[in-house]
Amino acid sequence: MKISEIFYSIQGEGMLAGVPSVFLRTSGCNLRCTWCDTPYTSWKPEGDDLPLGAILADVRKRWAKHVVVTGGEPMIQPDIVRLTQRLKDFGLHITVETAGTVYQAVTCDLMSISPKLANSTPTRREGGKWAQQHDRLRYQPEVLKQLMAEFEYQLKFVVSEPEDMVEIEGILRDVDADRRRVVLMPEGTSPEAIYAKSQWLVEICKRERFRYGPRLHIDLFGNQRGV
Repeated sequence: MKISEIFYSIQGEGMLAGVPSVFLRTSGCNLRCTWCDTPYTSWKPEGDDLPLGAILADVRKRWAKHVVVTGGEPMIQPDIVRLTQRLKDFGLHITVETAGTVYQAVTCDLMSISPKLANSTPTRREGGKWAQQHDRLRYQPEVLKQLMAEFEYQLKFVVSEPEDMVEIEGILRDVDADRRRVVLMPEGTSPEAIYAKSQWLVEICKRERFRYGPRLHIDLFGNQRGV
């Protein structure tokens, strides 16, 4: 399995924000979000091909109770089911972070699904060569429904502008989502950008009764790897 990095930090996003966790970041993605904050796992995938035993040993030595399997897109990894089964054998709480475009029968305690909105389509980046493929794959409602039916879940949306709410509301209707499990996060890779968007996004969350999602890792460490 191609692994970009394994590190110990706190969860920066979603319902478990602030929880100390080991992050197991796979490399490789079927999407190309224009604002991707981990381009080293998607646009230019980096990492080492590691055997399952080495991955598990690295996670176990960190003595955490929570592990976050993220990417890139971990659900496209060929050995992801066996990996999550073995992590559960350690008694860990497992979060799988996914865009919700691919289904695999993984073992997890929280399926953290981040459907990609139209704001993610790379119409200009690298001449727009990825735009058509990305737009075709980024929203798979039947996969979302299956994941939501089989796992405890949260739906995280990266919001760039207030107008994104029209698309978000359409998705929630399509998949019949529990609005109490929806998290809205401001798009940005710097504390300043996130703060600016949080001012209007918090008001939307108050009005629509959605959960506002901080991005603690950006606030605390900036846009760095391994934190």
